[in-house]
Amino acid sequence: MGPVIHVAGTNGKGSTTAYLRSIAEAAGMTCHALTSPHLVRFAERIRIAGKLIADDELAVRIDEVEAANAGAPISFFEITTALAFHAFAMRPADLCIVEVGLGGRFDATNVFERPAASVITPVDYDHLEMLGPELAKIAWEKAGIIKAGTPVVCGPQPEEAEAVIEAQAASLCAPLMLMGRDFDAFEECGRLRLQLPQRLLDLPPPALLGSHQFENAGLAATAILAFDPRLHEEAIGRGIARARWPARFQRLDAGPLAARARAGGADLWLDGGHNPHAGRALAKTCAALMARDGRPLAMIVGMLARKDAAGFLAPFADLRPQLLTTAFESASAMSAEGLAAAARSVGIEAEPAQNASAALDAILDRPGPAPHILICGSLHFAGDVLAMSPETWPG
Repeated sequence: MGPVIHVAGTNGKGSTTAYLRSIAEAAGMTCHALTSPHLVRFAERIRIAGKLIADDELAVRIDEVEAANAGAPISFFEITTALAFHAFAMRPADLCIVEVGLGGRFDATNVFERPAASVITPVDYDHLEMLGPELAKIAWEKAGIIKAGTPVVCGPQPEEAEAVIEAQAASLCAPLMLMGRDFDAFEECGRLRLQLPQRLLDLPPPALLGSHQFENAGLAATAILAFDPRLHEEAIGRGIARARWPARFQRLDAGPLAARARAGGADLWLDGGHNPHAGRALAKTCAALMARDGRPLAMIVGMLARKDAAGFLAPFADLRPQLLTTAFESASAMSAEGLAAAARSVGIEAEPAQNASAALDAILDRPGPAPHILICGSLHFAGDVLAMSPETWPG
């Protein structure tokens, strides 16, 4: 199926994977990718040579994998992983990018004895019911993708997580490149500067918005250079500037909600972040957006009940947003009333709404300047919003 770059971490996995794929394709490589979750259609999880797996191929591969499994117990993610790897093997590629589903050490994707590189994005508190509760335990799970003698490229980490990852890499004689110590990525004069041990790259700004995307793009560029140090700076730059990844501070310009926001003079944004680390990054991005024109922030939030709603929302308190909460189509969704209570517990006034559409109407009916409107709190919720119109389906 080709060389593999394996990506784990708590936040930024999807964005980093998107940059990796975009850089590889800009350099002329054939690239397969497995990501999760999907937002609207299952096929989003599997890309064959840069395109979503076709429906007819998907049907054939499902039949083949089910026949091979012969009725044995298997989880949804396990059979999805088997399906993707089977499809990859049918058409070898220059590079396969594989995103961990959950954790890393015991994840269904963790079957590569010697990946081309292992990538660990920032580790933080999430999925505590399965990976935690201690940060060191979460980091131990993520560090499980490190393999003997293979390069590891690691994003910035809390001290406790960093120590675990360093120890795992050292125990396996895996060369570790740690952002902030061995290399760095930062914004300077609106561009991405990537400082490597023997090389300084001057790159265009990342296509995805938010200051944290400079780190994600720099992490991806460093990882792909660990795979092929001959890659030209120009190809890396084109890939970073072209990357696309839906529901990561995505501006919605199409679909019914976007049309109503635009008619009301507001801009509409969508993000699937759902834990405290994501909340901090998202609030920082919103603060920069507000600083450009002084317009207020309004938020429509839906979250899963098992998530730390207060921890996610707390970073927004200083922005004083108009905040409306709603449930969405999932038995695991937090109630609008419970989510509003979590917001109030961190000092944000909030009121429940029946759904995202009703929340948008309430925001647009409010007097005053047209706000920046952010829909956020869950990838499941973001997927429901994108599913409203084929115009906004991820492709």
